[in-house]
Amino acid sequence: MKNILVIGSAGQIGSELTVELRKRYGNDHVVATDLDPAKLTGDLSAGPTAELNICDVQKLNDLVKEHKIDTIYNLAALLSAVAEKKPQLAWEVGLNGHFGVLEVARENGCAVFFPSSIGAFGPNTPHKNTPQDTIQRPCTMYGVTKVAGELASDYYFKRFGVDTRGVRYPGIISNVTLPGGGTTDYAVEIYYEAIKTGKFECPLAKGTFLDMMYMPDAIDAAIDIMEADPRPLKHRNCFNISAMSFDPEMIAAAIKKVIPAFEMTYNVEPVKQTIADSWPDNMDDSAARKEWGWNPKWNLENMTEDMLKVIAERHKRGEI
Repeated sequence: MKNILVIGSAGQIGSELTVELRKRYGNDHVVATDLDPAKLTGDLSAGPTAELNICDVQKLNDLVKEHKIDTIYNLAALLSAVAEKKPQLAWEVGLNGHFGVLEVARENGCAVFFPSSIGAFGPNTPHKNTPQDTIQRPCTMYGVTKVAGELASDYYFKRFGVDTRGVRYPGIISNVTLPGGGTTDYAVEIYYEAIKTGKFECPLAKGTFLDMMYMPDAIDAAIDIMEADPRPLKHRNCFNISAMSFDPEMIAAAIKKVIPAFEMTYNVEPVKQTIADSWPDNMDDSAARKEWGWNPKWNLENMTEDMLKVIAERHKRGEI
């Protein structure tokens, strides 16, 4: 039976991944940690919890030993737009923090999951059908930390045999956790505003295509890659994974099929637009499909129907 520690359990991915891991492995076998322990409530409090700053290597090491951890999910990061405002902190969390995780994993024989991102690519990367192996010269601090994290994870696998694995996530859309400062957050915000106000002001320009994914697929990917047979894994850190690619007009059109009166206008935010323009339109995820069976279940249409249904129910209950 696995014993898992999740760093950043109260974040966008962590809040749902922690719950799913506990469903699969049992509440007592998954330790939820976060910088702010006050956020570890509700479903996140169903098993062991702890306050943890990823940069506190001693505390991390103590938790790993105390709970006999064999797998660490490192979800700590400052998202793209926030990282541009706080580049020093983004470096500290994304690079120094991950290095500490790798060291603790090496000393204690743990496997490590590291989530990279489309942010690891840059303006010189092929934007259409972005290859698994291609130039990575990001123009954001968020991207810099992701590329460095990929390389550090590869190094610890090749140099020390640490079982490091990861994926490059596209933008992730969730009906549980509100956006946290990412460039792709508009694709979450638009659903909430469609239900609450029937209108949305888009911060990205028309025709801005970005890779996107519904959270259930993102959670499956994080668990499936860690459960995969290691023998066919050639890339490990990190696999392109993709589910859908769309621009603002397409997501608005999908919403209008459900809410015909929905209206969208544009007010482009230069920083977010510059970041979005440097990222892929869509990634080639054939390596993930071949090496560990990646196969997303959600597309724009069925995701939109589910998002609007769930958010409408939450809004009716007064949760949002």
